[in-house]
Amino acid sequence: MRSAQVEQAIASRARPAAAARSAVLRDARQPGELWNCTVYALLALGIAIIAYFQFRAVVPRVLDAAARRHGIELLAYAGVSWMVLGIVLVIVRTVLWIVYRPSPAATGEAAPRVTVVIPAYNEGAMVLQSIESAANADYPRDRLEVLVVDDGSKDDTWSYILEAARRHPGLVTALRHDRNRGKREALALGFARARGEVLVTIDSDSVIERGALLALAGPFRDARVGAVAGKVVVYNRGHGLIPRMLHVRFILSFDMLRAAESVYRNVYCCPGALTAYRAKALRGVLERWKRQEFLGARCTFGEDRAMTNYLLDQGYDSVYQRTAVVHTLVPSDYGKLCKMLLRWDRSYVREEIRFARIVWKRPWPTRALAVFDRFITNARIPISYASLAILPVVVAVHPAVVAPMITVMGALSLFQVLYYLRSERSFDFVYGVLYAYFSSIALFWIFPYAVATVRARGWLTR
Repeated sequence: MRSAQVEQAIASRARPAAAARSAVLRDARQPGELWNCTVYALLALGIAIIAYFQFRAVVPRVLDAAARRHGIELLAYAGVSWMVLGIVLVIVRTVLWIVYRPSPAATGEAAPRVTVVIPAYNEGAMVLQSIESAANADYPRDRLEVLVVDDGSKDDTWSYILEAARRHPGLVTALRHDRNRGKREALALGFARARGEVLVTIDSDSVIERGALLALAGPFRDARVGAVAGKVVVYNRGHGLIPRMLHVRFILSFDMLRAAESVYRNVYCCPGALTAYRAKALRGVLERWKRQEFLGARCTFGEDRAMTNYLLDQGYDSVYQRTAVVHTLVPSDYGKLCKMLLRWDRSYVREEIRFARIVWKRPWPTRALAVFDRFITNARIPISYASLAILPVVVAVHPAVVAPMITVMGALSLFQVLYYLRSERSFDFVYGVLYAYFSSIALFWIFPYAVATVRARGWLTR
């Protein structure tokens, strides 16, 4: 395909996304210290108000209903205990998030040799955007290579990859599977051909900012670091309500939580959209990662968290680098969103079970913080779903409890978006509140179904 045709195809597909990304950058104004201090004060106030409201308006009515209806006492007390521990966890995470600082980026003179691996399947014109972002990154050209693996695409993805290789001879290398073998195999091919000391993965539907590679290389000055997670934001946030909600959710999940986890050097999932690995560490676990099985079934998705677990198991640390930013496409309709979340939840179940064994190998105090974090985080799942069973009983005894419960849900979501406001001073925080209600109503079924179908192998994206 001629270069002009390529440019035209990319422009038609990527112009709305690029405009949305520009909007992200405009909204992401650098907050000053006064703004940060204001957010921290509001967070402290919010924690106090939520705790007071829960224990004055909700908890007494739940316990009273349990006392009147035998058979639900144990569940009621479990739920109340989880509320108390949940508030403690929020406080711990908030403190860690506040004290987190990204590592200094690598300098051009001291930058290690980096190999970027981009796996692609039926990505079309978007893959060229991804390759160009890596090829044009601010990184010494004599220490950078970009390997792009076409995993047996059935569309025109290969032609775009070849166009990128033609544009950047000696920098971009095109590799191809004769048939679709899955993302894990595509990555493995790239890892096998890579010559870098640091291996960076970028999804083919994502583009990185110019300074991302130098930022990712920075933490590897510490020999204990095996993986570095980048910051993921939504590329197509202007394409409807769901991308807008996910943008706020990503800031909360991929920035706030990973920043807190990074302080104790145990980021649980370094995302495929943008992660860097120490090549020596990765090659030590590569074969086991390729052959991973769970309950007798070959693992085909969740390769990013699986690799993170393998490296943690080997004694390496995983950290987060807020200054390494990637913009990724997300689903814009309900069906595709459910498929994405279902895939994530299946890998979550599998890798949480694995981490329950790995955590005991982690050094102190990482081990203590990780055990506390995962216990409270995972306890919410059975407690929250079981609480749906006693909700009618509580409402029957205290009908007035409905309003406080809905208020608490709204207050919690408003509280959470305060974390977002430190990153972006934008009115888009309201979409985070909407997502709280949306997920409670329209997405509550996904996790139970993921547990029931955890052995499934389908990728669920195309």
